[in-house]
Amino acid sequence: MEKRKLGRSGLEIAPLVFGGNVFGWTADEATSFAMLDRFTDAGLDAIDTADAYSRWVPGHVGGESETIIGKWLAADASRRGKVTLITKVGVDLGPDKKGLSARRIVAAVEDSLRRLQTDYIDLYLSHYPDTATPIEETLGAYDTLLKQGKVRAIGCSNYDNAQLRAALDAADAGKLPRYTVLQPEYNLLDRAGFESTLRDLCIAEDLGVITYYSLASGFLSGKYRSADDLGKSARGGRVEKYLNPRGMRVLAALDTVAAETGAKPAEVALAWLIAQRGVTAPIASATSVEQVDSLVRSVSLALSAQQLALLDQASQA
Repeated sequence: MEKRKLGRSGLEIAPLVFGGNVFGWTADEATSFAMLDRFTDAGLDAIDTADAYSRWVPGHVGGESETIIGKWLAADASRRGKVTLITKVGVDLGPDKKGLSARRIVAAVEDSLRRLQTDYIDLYLSHYPDTATPIEETLGAYDTLLKQGKVRAIGCSNYDNAQLRAALDAADAGKLPRYTVLQPEYNLLDRAGFESTLRDLCIAEDLGVITYYSLASGFLSGKYRSADDLGKSARGGRVEKYLNPRGMRVLAALDTVAAETGAKPAEVALAWLIAQRGVTAPIASATSVEQVDSLVRSVSLALSAQQLALLDQASQA
């Protein structure tokens, strides 16, 4: 499977990333292991998680996803060298465990390394901007981790154009490491935030782009078509906002292309993302091995210019 360069990070990944937010939440340990096996057996290699996954679940404290990935890696020593591990820092995990101060980053990376049962993280991301901490302090902490070999590359998530520009300028001015990857929200229904100015900045500065909510919290799979469908999964509450005429237009276009290609709507939605200018790879999660098989098929699904245009037109605001 052909890999794509992840900006200036020095990393290369296959054009689809497995979303680990489900591990320990909607997928138990055994299911998570089976899905990771199927994903990597298919030649895909990047796994995305965060120290905060899945703190939102009652009784969880964060780190549950990293812990499951760590157990999976430890079960076979050959796995670590075959995968690209992506995790994040910055979300509030409790008293003295939030933000992007040097002290927080240095402590958080050790916790993530321990849970992941590895001595390095391939790509470490600032999960959200921290306006209370100077960006120079954050980048300085990352500089230390890079020099120690605990992190191979750094990036950021949820930064807008101004925040990313400021971070890049601060890195250049202070001779500090640059963010080399951006993780924005981007899909057929959430386009404006990335396409307005962020995409051009990422292309101009050679940043890799890994999109999250690539299937709009599952809406683009087609399983939510009315309010009655919202109870089908734990994510139902997140997709209600898409139950409008534009959302229905997009589902109809996905259905049309799916019928033409013999693919599923989710596979078409991911193939559209993979084909977008500036995108390195979308993140997508699953809750069963069968869903992983579907994700894998999206990588080899080539959409025609007419099919891409149909999807573009349907998704215009």
